[in-house]
Amino acid sequence: MLHIVMLGAGFIGRFYAASILGNRNKDRIIGVYSRKLETGKQFAEDFNCEFSQTDLELAVADSRVDMVCVALPNHLHYEAAALCCKYKKGIIMTKPLARNGSEALNILNMVEQAGIFNGYLEDLCYTPKFLKALDSVKKGAIGRVLWAKSRETHPGPHSDWFWDLQKAGGGCMLDLGCHCVEIARGFIGKDIKPIEAMCWADTQVKPIEAEDNAIGLVKYENGAIGQFETSWCFRGGLDLRDEVMGTEGTVWINNFLRTGFEMFSSGQSDNYVAEKTEIKNGWLFPVGDEVNDLGYNHMFKDMFNSYENQSQPQETFYDGYVVHAILDACYVSAKSKKWEPIHLPIWRGLENVKTEKELKSYNEHYWLIKEEVTHFGQTKRVLKHKQTGEFLEQIDK
Repeated sequence: MLHIVMLGAGFIGRFYAASILGNRNKDRIIGVYSRKLETGKQFAEDFNCEFSQTDLELAVADSRVDMVCVALPNHLHYEAAALCCKYKKGIIMTKPLARNGSEALNILNMVEQAGIFNGYLEDLCYTPKFLKALDSVKKGAIGRVLWAKSRETHPGPHSDWFWDLQKAGGGCMLDLGCHCVEIARGFIGKDIKPIEAMCWADTQVKPIEAEDNAIGLVKYENGAIGQFETSWCFRGGLDLRDEVMGTEGTVWINNFLRTGFEMFSSGQSDNYVAEKTEIKNGWLFPVGDEVNDLGYNHMFKDMFNSYENQSQPQETFYDGYVVHAILDACYVSAKSKKWEPIHLPIWRGLENVKTEKELKSYNEHYWLIKEEVTHFGQTKRVLKHKQTGEFLEQIDK
């Protein structure tokens, strides 16, 4: 059994608490820290905590605490990590790890030097659909991954600090792109080095300093491309989609909208439908088990089992740091309008991986480009001569 203190009693803290208490059925949230006294007291009452605290250091230092779960705004992540290092407490941190790559690198170095357990709470890399798809991809079901695309768009975050560039560190690209980048890394291979990025980002709708829409491309050393689409202006709810294209197949994942669960309502009820849902009448798209479908259950199971087994979880602070390095390059590119290099002072993956080419031989003289059966029953091939480069169309009679 783990005794956990929750730092943050707001939206994400409550999501985390629901998963923690309903997952392994043995862990306890014994305390909560909140900057607002009444919010903390309500959280403590709802989740049967032993204490509520408005002093961050006292909450972390409590001798009853085994692990600290950080569900705080981005600008407080460094302070929380420093306190966990000071009191030698295991730490699991909500995404993104920090506000930028430099801050993330400092946090990574700090926790590793302190020798404390660290887990990066990247829930969308733990959704049942992602885990199933990732397992298939790793087993070669779609061949070599060429392109991995992830999209997260919605009408905007819940809390005020998200919209403050100084506190958040960025806009939708940091808030949502951190999910998308790590999802693509998972499919392409987290040991494959990201080398450069190209990005467009703009503030199109909201009266804020940060970007509210962004699209980016990330080039990997083996030739694969990661792509993300993010927006705080998308109308219609929370749209979470992933696509992966390989040499031998394709994966499509829809995590939230159009999941096969649709409901019509006249709007007479005030019941909760799903995260970021904008309406309560008409055709609605509820989620069967939101906490589980968004990956929280699998995520905390991995974190707590890894802590008890003294092993690394699937997602660590190192992963959070790599994501920040990629997004830093994206922010530079959004201003320069050019491909920008990704700087990784610490890299623990493969080096000098060559771009793979898989050419299929038809016979000793020709490469096979494509083979298909036409609508009128003939087998047709497009071939290329290995020596001359001449293209040939071959049809079986």
